[in-house]
Amino acid sequence: MTNNTSNQNDQDISLADRKVIYRARRGLKELDYYFDPYVREHFVQADVQEKADFSVLIDQEDPDLLDWFMGVTTPPAELVAVINRLKFLKG
Repeated sequence: MTNNTSNQNDQDISLADRKVIYRARRGLKELDYYFDPYVREHFVQADVQEKADFSVLIDQEDPDLLDWFMGVTTPPAELVAVINRLKFLKG
């Protein structure tokens, strides 16, 4: 029964969402610390704007993302809200 539920949930995820989820896999422990829980627990249920913001975020280069999440540099204004959301979810 669990397998059928899992298959149904997988089918409910759009192709666009699947692509974003795949692109969110970074392989850097520091970024995966923020991205993995968000993708697993929040992304699929997020509204259209939040999904769009997250998609823009994951299109950025890893060194920039690390600097922004670690507070080394200030992210572009359009990414501040989504970065803060991911950081808040971990806090």
